[in-house]
Amino acid sequence: MLILASASPRRRDLLEQAGVRFEVIPAAIDETLRPGESPTAYVERLALEKAQAIHALHPEATVLGADTTVVGDLGAAGGGEEVILSKPVDRAEAEQMLRQLSNGVHRVHTGLALVLPGRSVAYRTHVETTSVFFSAIPAEELAYYLSTGDSLDKAGGYGIQGYAARWITRIEGDFFNVMGLPIAATVRLLREAGRL
Repeated sequence: MLILASASPRRRDLLEQAGVRFEVIPAAIDETLRPGESPTAYVERLALEKAQAIHALHPEATVLGADTTVVGDLGAAGGGEEVILSKPVDRAEAEQMLRQLSNGVHRVHTGLALVLPGRSVAYRTHVETTSVFFSAIPAEELAYYLSTGDSLDKAGGYGIQGYAARWITRIEGDFFNVMGLPIAATVRLLREAGRL
């Protein structure tokens, strides 16, 4: 039995589209960023902690954990420092995030962790990175998008598969990673573990 330790409807849909059979049991963990933790280490740790939390309740199962974050650049004013853009807490924060992403490039990192039956440590972890290029976001389009509420449940304040697609000029890497689950990497992990 494979368990997806995530409440994300997009991850569920992507796994179903890939023909993977699984159950969903979301994991509730502390997602606080640790001091000095890099964005890739952060998503890898959260994916593993999600998988381990559910595996502790279902030790007979194979558990897949995943976590996605968007990483923006503060630019020259911020000394080029990268900043993690999680799910915005309100419309104002979503607007701030999207203004930061406008007319630039950002990275989307997804951490994956697979824990097998009878083990408490990960069989394997993986981090997938995709670069996303945005055009300038017109003020009226930004206002409309914010009014839909779509930005509030997505890291970085947008979903690549919806209205925000109009601002994406190109991507470098896995498209599905930006949706929250790099399918090819996930299938590879499952296959290597003998779970497909």
